[in-house]
This record gives sequence, structure tokens and C-alpha cells, in this order.
Amino acid sequence: MSAVQIASVNTPSSEPDRASWYEASARQRIRSLLDAGSFEEFIGPEQRELSPHLGIFNLPAQFDDGMIVGRGRLRGEPVFIAAQEGRFMGGAFGEVHGAKLTGLVRAARDATSIPLLILFDTGGVRLQEANAGEVAIAEIMRAIIEARLAGVKVVGLIGGRAGCYGGGSLIAGCCSALAISEHGRLSVSGPEVIETNRGVEEFDSKDRALVWRTMGGKHRRLIGAVDAFVDDTMSAFRDAAVRLIESGPRFGADVLDAEQARLEDRLARFGTCADALDVWTSAGVDAAAAVPALPSEEFIALADKVRSIRHDAR
Repeated sequence: MSAVQIASVNTPSSEPDRASWYEASARQRIRSLLDAGSFEEFIGPEQRELSPHLGIFNLPAQFDDGMIVGRGRLRGEPVFIAAQEGRFMGGAFGEVHGAKLTGLVRAARDATSIPLLILFDTGGVRLQEANAGEVAIAEIMRAIIEARLAGVKVVGLIGGRAGCYGGGSLIAGCCSALAISEHGRLSVSGPEVIETNRGVEEFDSKDRALVWRTMGGKHRRLIGAVDAFVDDTMSAFRDAAVRLIESGPRFGADVLDAEQARLEDRLARFGTCADALDVWTSAGVDAAAAVPALPSEEFIALADKVRSIRHDAR
């Protein structure tokens, strides 16, 4: 890969630590997450690696195809990093978008000792590039498993406008660890997809409260699908990334066996629940209806009390 060197100074970012992760662009998230000036981009927009498919549909392209990849430093330590731009086609995966991430994961695999951060912000696969996008998802998942087997920590951060849906959620499930904010949503199928296929009686995509308590960060943390719940701030995501890199588990067949057992247990415990409120009650949450309104600190204390994360299942 060729690179655009921006700088290499290991000083804190100049952007306010309290800035919103949700409101930021992919490049703003990278700049705020990493040590100031340390980001070195691979295949930057000046190389104009455009999607070969969008023009057929008279859709505008973007010079980085909505995927920024490179390397930098996080509190002085080297990391590889990828960030999806949710403002471009909802961060959806296409051929170039996916190939850039696949290449970065393989670079991390070959380096073996440098962790990888993936900043998810995606609605899934582009319908205009369906086959190429699906292939890209498979290639990324395989590359992540290979990287983890080589000893690489792969940490996913979820808190963007598009959430983390479809193939993006499958990739997230392959990561060593995940952090999510209240704004984050994580699900294989998006609200509109469920409503279209099962009807509004099954799932009303316009019911924001329903969407967030079913797919949002609080629910995912309470059922153990993510490892950390964080505030919607740059500093909170940075702290979580450092912590998860340090604490992420090893990876092997025994982890996969434990994951399967835990997923079976989750289905047995919650399979008959009609709503997230029922799930939370079954998990031991008192006054489950109050969970959506809890401030972050109170919710984190509750989640830590209700369920301790085991690094073996999403």
C-alpha cells in the first residue's frame, strides 16, 4: 500500500474530548481517537479509488469510497485503524470499500503484534453492489479470524449515525471485543428490513423507543453482546479502545466452543421473551422500564452488576 504521511507527533488530539462521536465524521473520529498527527493513511482520496459500479446507477462516487484505512498511534502505541463514513451511502459495503478493509486486516495479520481498531458506521451491503459487497463481507470475516489466530487484537467501536447492521454486524461479531454508545445500534437486520418482511405488527420501524431498546447499546450490553458501554464522547471511546486492547482474549477453538454454548444458553433464557423489557427482567434487572432513561454512569453500574462479560460470545 502507498501512504500519505501526515505527521508523527505523539501528543494529545487538539479536538475537545467531549465532542460527540455520533455527530463526527469518520475522519474526525480518527483524528480525535489517535495521538495528534500520528495518522498515516493508506490509499487516500488523492488516489481516487472509486467504486466501478455506482456510475451505472447515476450515483455520485466518493474518492475514498467511504472507507478510511491506515495506521497511527494510540497513547504512544502503534495501531492499525479503519473508519467507515456513515454519511456516504450509509457506510454501506461495496467492492472498493470492502477491499480496503480486507487489505488492512491482512496487514494487521502479517504484523501480528499491532492491534486493529474498526470504527463501524454502516447499514450493511450496498444494494447496487450486492454480490461484490457480500463477497467483501466474507473476505473481511475470514481475514479477521486469521488475524486473531495470529494473535492480533481486533476491537470494534460502534456509535455512528448508521449504526452497525447487516454484514457489518457479522464483521463486528468476529472482533475480539466491542464498545458501543447509547446512540449505537447493532443488529443483523435493520428496522425497515424487519418491518418489510414481517409487517409493522411485528416491528414498527418508526417506533424509535422500540428500535433503541431492541438494537441499541444498552440492550446489547445487558445481554453480553458487547464488552463495554460508553458515553457519546471521543474520550470515552478512546479509553474503551485502550482498555479493550489490553484486556482482549486469546483466540482458538475452545473460544468458539464456549461461544456456541453461551449462545445456546442465551436462546434458552430469552427465546420466549416478546420485548427487550422482558429480556432485561429475566436477566435480573429491577425496574426494567427505567433502563432507557438511565444516565450512562448509572447504567454502566447496573450492567456491571447484572452481567459480567465473558469474552466468548457476541
